[in-house]
Amino acid sequence: MIMLTSDGLSSEKILDILKERKKYIPFSTSVIITTASFPYKEKDYHIPRITAELESLGLTVDYFDFDTDKPEKLLDYDVVEINGGNPFYLLKAIKTAKAEEILKKISMEKILIGISAGALVLQRNIDFIASLTPEMNDEVGLTDLTGVDLTSYFEIFPHYSRYLNRFEGLEDKIKEHEKANNCEVYRRDDGEAVIFTYPEELERINNILDEMEMNETNMTD
Repeated sequence: MIMLTSDGLSSEKILDILKERKKYIPFSTSVIITTASFPYKEKDYHIPRITAELESLGLTVDYFDFDTDKPEKLLDYDVVEINGGNPFYLLKAIKTAKAEEILKKISMEKILIGISAGALVLQRNIDFIASLTPEMNDEVGLTDLTGVDLTSYFEIFPHYSRYLNRFEGLEDKIKEHEKANNCEVYRRDDGEAVIFTYPEELERINNILDEMEMNETNMTD
């Protein structure tokens, strides 16, 4: 199971999905990959919040860094959450560690959660983000923008509403990217996610949050 999110498990709707899954497929251990938030890593200011979110599910929480830890260690956990930060730095670290296949294995057998940059690197590439924020790659110098490739025909754009004012003509640029690359970009705000299985993408639950909201509306009618 894969969850591509803007800001982690920050909404009750997303937490409820995992709580429901836990009823049928128990899980008890988790790890947060801190690599993308360079140089802060485990001291990143988001860490206390996302740690508390995992703990609220009754999970133990450890921390992992591709720069110092062996990727095989990730296989010891039921839930692997990739924190956000610089997608270029994170993707380069994943490639250097040769961790792509391990992340794919986790996505098929366990629960893999990406937060912002941590979600972007799980796509087929990060070309669109590179076109918007090339300066983030200046010091990293990543030339191969191919991602972990867990999605083949859709991408995610996190923090969508917040970034509409930051990037001029953002919606038009996204539409141009969709047309040029024959893909669909899911615009997601904080508290939202795209949820699917790999490699059976047709089984993805990309509209589950909308469906839950519709059900809530019907209950109050």
